[in-house]
Amino acid sequence: MLKIGISACFMYPDPSRVVFGPKHLAYVEGDMFSYVSQEGILPVLIPDLPVHKLTGILAELDGFVFQGGTDLAPQSYGEEPIVSGKWLGDPYRDAYELRLMDYAIQHQKPVLGICRGLQLLNVYFGGTLYQDISLQVPGSIVHRDAALYDQVTHKIKLVPGKTLEKIYPEKEMDTVNSVHHQGIKKLGEGLEVLASCREDGMVEAVQANGAANLNAIAVQWHPEFSVGKMPPHLDPLRLYAYFVEKVKNQL
Repeated sequence: MLKIGISACFMYPDPSRVVFGPKHLAYVEGDMFSYVSQEGILPVLIPDLPVHKLTGILAELDGFVFQGGTDLAPQSYGEEPIVSGKWLGDPYRDAYELRLMDYAIQHQKPVLGICRGLQLLNVYFGGTLYQDISLQVPGSIVHRDAALYDQVTHKIKLVPGKTLEKIYPEKEMDTVNSVHHQGIKKLGEGLEVLASCREDGMVEAVQANGAANLNAIAVQWHPEFSVGKMPPHLDPLRLYAYFVEKVKNQL
């Protein structure tokens, strides 16, 4: 059985929380667990442990999925907040996930980044982010609405000849959900763009193009939210099948 590690989201001590108020919690969003848990695959929530305890666990994993969640902190890519007190991100989670990403890349373990996971991969390779697309990208469309959440959609254009176009060879463009207000500004060194937003050109998918890192791919949308939905959404299971095939090929 394949073992796929999923990076954790965190909730920090909060006295107003009825359950585990004073405790630090790690969790996976439910649709993500369902998405990863295909036949023959064991999803593993990667614990937040000191490096000397974590290394042995990571060595047992066959692939890594970096899920969505809170913003990356501007300090994690060398910036300060552009608006005082807003979009501060989660530097603790950034440090935890960047350690995991470094392990995966250095050990040539397949990586699938989703939403925040795309942004994390970009930052790992030295890229930067728009802290808020609506403020920093003139003419941009709405990429996030808290009330509508994953009902917000837009078209993406697949770059001809690249991996995403090979996964979906019959598609030139298609529809994806949009649940983010941050996005790639400066592309990380060694990454290539696989798809962009048709309406405003925001980067929607990337892949590492170095010889040792070809198994790292990431998308800005949430494929796990689209499972079972009728077209025109881009088929999320084909993307995951591509990732799983890469995992199998590394064994």
